[in-house]
Amino acid sequence: MSVRAVLFDLDGTLVQTREASWRVFAKTNAALALGINTQAEFFRLLEDNMFHGLQKHCGDDRRANEAAQHFLELLQREYNPDFVPGMADVVRAFAGSCSLAVISSNSVATIRRILDRENLTHCFSHVFGGDVEQDKRACVRRFLSDRSYMVNRNCSPAYREDHEPEAPSADQIALITDTVGDVRHAVECGIRAIGVAWGMHTEQQLLAAGAEFVAVWPQELVARLLPGGFASSSCAIAPAAEPGSIAALSACSCGCQGSDVADAAAERRRRRIAATAMLDQRMSCGIDSPCNENAESPAGSGAVDKLLLASLRRLQGGGRPALR
Repeated sequence: MSVRAVLFDLDGTLVQTREASWRVFAKTNAALALGINTQAEFFRLLEDNMFHGLQKHCGDDRRANEAAQHFLELLQREYNPDFVPGMADVVRAFAGSCSLAVISSNSVATIRRILDRENLTHCFSHVFGGDVEQDKRACVRRFLSDRSYMVNRNCSPAYREDHEPEAPSADQIALITDTVGDVRHAVECGIRAIGVAWGMHTEQQLLAAGAEFVAVWPQELVARLLPGGFASSSCAIAPAAEPGSIAALSACSCGCQGSDVADAAAERRRRRIAATAMLDQRMSCGIDSPCNENAESPAGSGAVDKLLLASLRRLQGGGRPALR
C-alpha cells in the first residue's frame, strides 16, 4: 500500500551524521566527563533514543538533561552535515503526494537551518525536534489521532486551506530512519518502519528490530513507497539561480505547472526561427550583398553569415557540424 504521510528522521537518514555528530558530542563528553569516549559507545546511545540513552548512561535525570542541553546547543552552533546524496530529490518526490514531517532528536532551530540550506523547508508540513518532544512515539500518535496532521503542504509557505484529509490508517504512515530505536518505536505505534542502510545501524540490525525493508539507495524509497514506483506530481523546488542563467530559465518554483519553462523554450525557438528567416532572406539577395543597399555590412560579415546559416540548418536538421 502507498503512503499518505512520511516521517523522516534527520540525522543519519536525511543527512550524513556518523562523523559530524560524533565530533560535536565528543565536546559534550569532554566538558561534562560523561565517560562516553568512543564513537561506538555514542552510537549505542541511539539504540533506544538519544535522551533515553543518556538517562540510562547517567543514571541521573538532572545530569542527563544537562548533557542533552549542552549537546543540542553545540549542534545549533557547530553542526552542518551534508545531505545524503539523492535524499533531497527523494523528499521532493514525496512532497507532491504526501504529508511530510521531520521527527528528530535534534533541535528545531538546527533542523530549520539545515532544511533552509537545501531549500527544502516548505516541503515539510511539520517538524518535531527533541526540544519540543523527546519521545518520537508521541509525535506518531498525533498523526494517528488528529487527521489535520495529514495536510499536504505542496511545498508552499501557505498550508492548503481547502484540504480536509481523511483520518489515516496506521499502514498509510511510514517512519524512515537509520536507528533501531526509531524502528522499534514505529512498530510499537503500529505504523510502517522503513530503514536506511547508510546511517548509524546496519541493515541486519534494522531488520531484526522490525523494519519492513531497508533501503540501500535513496531512490529505493520512492520505488517501494509511491504508487507505481515513481513520483507522479513531485515538488519542483530547485536551488536559487542567478537571474538570466540557464538554471533560472529551466528551474520551476513551487506550484508551477511548467508554463514558465514552456514559455521560455518557445521564446528561444521563436528567436531561432526569426534568425534563420533573416539569413535565408539575405541568402536569396546574395549573402555578401544586403537586400537594403543603403545598409552597411562589416568586413567579413558574409563569411560569418554563411557559417551561421549553415550551423542553424544543421541544428534544424539534427545534423552535426563537420570537423575541420
